[in-house]
Amino acid sequence: MDIYSFSRLSGHPVDNFASNFVLSPVAHVAGPSRLACFHLAPGEIVGEHEAVVGQLFCVVEGEGWVSGHDSERRPLRAMEAAYWGPGERHAAGTKSGLMAFVIEAGGVEVLASPAV
Repeated sequence: MDIYSFSRLSGHPVDNFASNFVLSPVAHVAGPSRLACFHLAPGEIVGEHEAVVGQLFCVVEGEGWVSGHDSERRPLRAMEAAYWGPGERHAAGTKSGLMAFVIEAGGVEVLASPAV
């Protein structure tokens, strides 16, 4: 499992077309895919299971923890993402609540910056 940041600080300014904002790339997705929004209330978990395809778990609100094949819980907060490869056992949970968008696809190329 790898942890990434898609915060404003990891992005770059965009000014073409009279724009003025910061873009933080997250991922390229190839093939059939699914985008889902996970809502975890305080104390809820996504139980440990095997990823069928690559999964990018992007926290946009709140904070919690994620674990990979080693079952070690690592903290994850808003504007950070965890990536699990196909076949990797993983889980997620929160004490205080979180909302995350999850991209599931056979081909996921993570573009976000590694979290520090």
